[in-house]
Amino acid sequence: MTQIAINTTQNVNINFEAASVGERILGYLIDFIIKIAYSVAILLLLFNVFEFDDTIRDWDYWSTFSIIAIILSPAIFYTVTLESLLNGQTIGKRIMKTQVVKIDGYQASLPDFITRWFFFILDFYTFSGVIGIICIVSTKKSQRLGDIAAGTSVISIKNKVNISHTILENLEEAYLPTYPNVIKLSDNDARIIKDTFIRARDSKDYATLIKLRQKIVEVVEVKEQIQSNDVEFISVILKDYNYYTQNM
Repeated sequence: MTQIAINTTQNVNINFEAASVGERILGYLIDFIIKIAYSVAILLLLFNVFEFDDTIRDWDYWSTFSIIAIILSPAIFYTVTLESLLNGQTIGKRIMKTQVVKIDGYQASLPDFITRWFFFILDFYTFSGVIGIICIVSTKKSQRLGDIAAGTSVISIKNKVNISHTILENLEEAYLPTYPNVIKLSDNDARIIKDTFIRARDSKDYATLIKLRQKIVEVVEVKEQIQSNDVEFISVILKDYNYYTQNM
C-alpha cells in the first residue's frame, strides 16, 4: 500500500498507510446504504403514514422541493456532519477503519470537510466515479480532487505502520490506536510525559497524574476520553504516540 509521509507541526515525520481504493469504496457504500435507508424510511413514513402528499398537493414546485430537501437534509449532509463530529470518520469509515487527515500535520477542520464533500459530486458522480478513482491511484498521496483541494487524504488505521525505532515501548502486533491526535505531540513532549508519568505512577502522586492528564487533553485536543483511570489514559496516549511515530 501507499505510504503517506506527514510532517507534523512539531516537525515530527510520521508515515501513515493510505487507505486503498477498495477500502474507500466499501466505506462509501456502507454510508450510502445508511443514507438510502434513512431517506426511504422517512419518506414512507411521511407519505404512507401521515399522508403528507395531501398536504403538499397544492404547493408550488419550489415549496415542495424545499420541504423535501429539509426532510432529507440528514442524508444530504451526513458525510460532512459525521466527519466533523467524529474526527474525520463516518460510520462507514469507522467500520473500514479509515480516517480523513490533513497532510500538513494540522487537524482537519469543518471547512476541509465541506470542501471534500463539495468536490465529491465531481469525483464520484461524474463518469461513474472514474475521475475520483483515477486521482486516488495516480496521485502520490492517494488523493481525489476533493482531498487535493482540502489538503487531506484518507489513511488506514487498521494495520500497524512500520516504525524503525520505538522510543517509548514495544506494542503488540494487533494494537490499534485510540487517539490519532497524538501526532500533535513532539518527541520531546512524549519523553517528558513518559518521565513524569513513570515518576508520578511509581510514587502514587495522584495530583500530578491528574494535572498531566489535563495538560495532555488540552494539547492533544481529546474530545472523547474512553479511559476513566488517569494511569490507563496516559498509558494509552504513550502507546498511541509510539504507534504513529518513527524517528527519521
